[in-house]
Amino acid sequence: MGTDPSARLAALTQSLDALRRGELSLQDFSAAARGDAVLLAALPPRYAEVLNNLLDRLESSALFSEESCSFSQNDLTGAVQHWIDKASATLAGR
Repeated sequence: MGTDPSARLAALTQSLDALRRGELSLQDFSAAARGDAVLLAALPPRYAEVLNNLLDRLESSALFSEESCSFSQNDLTGAVQHWIDKASATLAGR
């Protein structure tokens, strides 16, 4: 994957797409997202805080067999996509 934060973000986008298709487990997605030190170091600190919060909530949503109004996996993966979009804009503006 290398050390290019934009390439790392693209890989995270592909992983999110795989998660949505059921081709990647939530645990693997979360571990990859949390462990991407290159990407997180290239962004302001608040990005790591927000991503970790979203991943915590996404992992909690896996405890429920059905969609719950508080833990909708679709809403949370949408929020992660929004985070990716914002991170992309931030990286493009550096």
